Amino acid sequence: MFARRMRSSFQYTLAFVRWVLTGIVVGALCGVIGGLFAMGVEHATHLRQHHEWLIYLLPVGGLAIAGLYRLLKLPLSLGTDEIIKTVRTQGKVPLAMAPAIFLSTVITHLLGGSAGREGAALQLGGTIGAAVGDLTHPDLRRDDRRIFELCGMAALFSALFGTPFTAAVFVLEIIEVGRFNHRAFLPCVTAALTAKLAALAIGAPVEVFPLATGLTQVGAVTLLQSVGVGIACGLAAILFCCVMHVSGRWIKKLIPNDFVRVAVGGAAVIGLTLLMGSQDYNGGGMHVIFAALAGQAVPAAFLLKMLFTAVSLGSGFKGGEIVPSFFIGATLGCTVAALVGLSPAVGAAVGLISVFCGVTNAPLASLLLAVELFGTEYLPLIGAGLAVSFMLSGHFSLYHEQLFDQPKLGHVEEKQESIAA
Repeated sequence: MFARRMRSSFQYTLAFVRWVLTGIVVGALCGVIGGLFAMGVEHATHLRQHHEWLIYLLPVGGLAIAGLYRLLKLPLSLGTDEIIKTVRTQGKVPLAMAPAIFLSTVITHLLGGSAGREGAALQLGGTIGAAVGDLTHPDLRRDDRRIFELCGMAALFSALFGTPFTAAVFVLEIIEVGRFNHRAFLPCVTAALTAKLAALAIGAPVEVFPLATGLTQVGAVTLLQSVGVGIACGLAAILFCCVMHVSGRWIKKLIPNDFVRVAVGGAAVIGLTLLMGSQDYNGGGMHVIFAALAGQAVPAAFLLKMLFTAVSLGSGFKGGEIVPSFFIGATLGCTVAALVGLSPAVGAAVGLISVFCGVTNAPLASLLLAVELFGTEYLPLIGAGLAVSFMLSGHFSLYHEQLFDQPKLGHVEEKQESIAA
């Protein structure tokens, strides 16, 4: 018995060393690449903000993106869904996906397409993680390749957003809701922490979401007010998912040719920008998020961001929907909070996390995101809002390939793919 326990302890020790080293290697590589990517997006955003005429080149940038994907023999529709499917089915990730999403996302932000960055994080990270696994372990088992991919996804997400624990749990939660890959937890946390340190070491920008302290007290009334914000965010999450999926299908059906579609989409975004008279809804819109967290938001901003993002990503521009979901949640939360009597700034924080939770179906990652972005002072309020949003958003999701191992209503017949798919 003693010998068996010693043998078991030795095996666990070997596994521990192996996966920690794996996390460090993948995290260091992804941290450097993610840091460079973050600097590229930041520089592109600053250029556009100081040279507003760049937005008129958006159709040309769209043609460049379509041409890049054609050159690399990748479908323009390739995105985060493909990575989620690959991780779940343990398939192969095309290596060309990495440079394609890197360059196309920078072009999108440079020229004013409405998009985020997490699409690039998950796609870049999954591709790099899989490549490292195949390179270092030619006979890698399929289940182990999945862990390498998850490590890469967590590392890139952490390098971009600076939230390592959120990143690790997020990639383990979104593949199949209700089924958590505990075996990958250690290497993903290691990769995410290493990536954050590596990105900081090369001078990557650090995203700080400012939220003042002492804005409100946590009590029965403020909890009910947060629930009100959560209800609005759950409905907004459903609307955002529907808008993104329906617009993508509709635009592609209306304009089948990739080059024509992305050029027309770019022209449409230019028209919408001129109509609004500002570039608040182009790019990621981080300055609008910061304003909402300071208690100021235009009531219709969340709807306008949905429109800009649907046109941009639906026509073929790249980046992702998570930062737009932050924008939508923060501006909506700020607006609704003022109506129900909650501090608008706190309402923006509740809204940001609640919409994120509603569109990704990742409540644990959402709680960790709240802590890593805003601390613990308002965690009960944010937790109440995201729990309500998570339940009310049902099986709607930004990701077609996200599955539900445990249905939210508990009915066996609902154990199926997302309604949005």
